[in-house]
Amino acid sequence: MPIKIGIVDFDSSHCVEFTKRLNHSGIAEEQWVDGAHVVMGCPGTSQLSPERIPGFTEEMRKLGVALTDKPEEMIGKVDAVMIESVDGSVHRERARPFLEAGVPCYVDKPFACSLADARAMVALAQRHHLPTFSASSLRFAPEVVEFVAHSAAEKSKTGKILGATVYGPAPTHARNPGLFHYGIHPTEVLFTLMGPECEMLTCVQVGGERGTETTGVDVVTGEWSGGRVASVRGIRSGRADYGFLAYCENGVFPVSIGTQFIYRELLKRVVRTFEVHEPPIDPSETLAIVAFIETALASGRAGGKPQRLATTSS
Repeated sequence: MPIKIGIVDFDSSHCVEFTKRLNHSGIAEEQWVDGAHVVMGCPGTSQLSPERIPGFTEEMRKLGVALTDKPEEMIGKVDAVMIESVDGSVHRERARPFLEAGVPCYVDKPFACSLADARAMVALAQRHHLPTFSASSLRFAPEVVEFVAHSAAEKSKTGKILGATVYGPAPTHARNPGLFHYGIHPTEVLFTLMGPECEMLTCVQVGGERGTETTGVDVVTGEWSGGRVASVRGIRSGRADYGFLAYCENGVFPVSIGTQFIYRELLKRVVRTFEVHEPPIDPSETLAIVAFIETALASGRAGGKPQRLATTSS
């Protein structure tokens, strides 16, 4: 039997795009993901993009998803829940009743907009022996997965990754400040390449007024364990594609990242997590990403002053 999934909050296109792929409806077969079916959803409310909810609600209804006004009404009727609020600051509130009821959750990016909220969600999930999983779909782009696997292989052409420069669009919103909004995508790619052991960082904001969310670009450079250095460039003006330069033992390798199959690849991991209760990313790495972005905000507002990352332990 397919896993029965409920979706909470319809202010992101992910509610529709994920349902199409899981329910094998309205999308090419090459995008289908097996093993789960979206059976219920709660449109919810939004302080970030409320105008999107009616249209996505109608699309979800056409996809055959049963709707409810209260997310808690899904408890007992679904096996797992996907929290799809585009506003990361509400994720702790949205996930809490499900985790307390023993319902595993996938929490879409950003996992949280504060390290305190992120720690609380991880602790609650661990207390109830549930998997905690959040990720940008860019992390699972085939180009990223293949490069990381190749660099780790014995006698690889690239050798080990010593550093990286990752770039991508980073429009922001007051409720998802700094890189928490779209900048989460290149940030997750950075951690996929480098691992979670970032110890210190500096955030340089260029264009617009420093210390605000109107800058044209954020460049965050971190120092990882073992003397490795890597940076993420969050672009807010001009064309912004996804990609990275990997500085490796045997050369420098440019990689462009496509987006055609990223939702499919993410959903494969989501379904697998619900099946075996083992997430593809350790919660400690998710906490490290939240700490990285929170610390980058502090550095940017301090004019680029270097900052040590907060501990991610609860």
